[in-house]
Amino acid sequence: METFKDIISGDKPVLVDFHAEWCGPCKAMNPVIAAIGTEVQGKARVLKLDIDRNQAISNQFQVQAVPTFMIFKNGSVIWRHSGMIDKQQLKQRLLSYS
Repeated sequence: METFKDIISGDKPVLVDFHAEWCGPCKAMNPVIAAIGTEVQGKARVLKLDIDRNQAISNQFQVQAVPTFMIFKNGSVIWRHSGMIDKQQLKQRLLSYS
């Protein structure tokens, strides 16, 4: 089974959606994240991470608000955004690192 570290350590960019079940804006972003995941297949990866179930990782990356989006490449954070974001903007940002 792949670990979080395995996933973010690859040479393809990985968009991580730090979210919570109780978060309204997170729920609103769900279809956007799902669509991006489908559209970037093969070029990038998309991962949803529940902050309540993954507190150690959330703390490690100092996630203080949800949703928070981060793009990782080769194990490092190369981009970060807190709050809702337009689908095209997010997709373009992710693909700019592929």
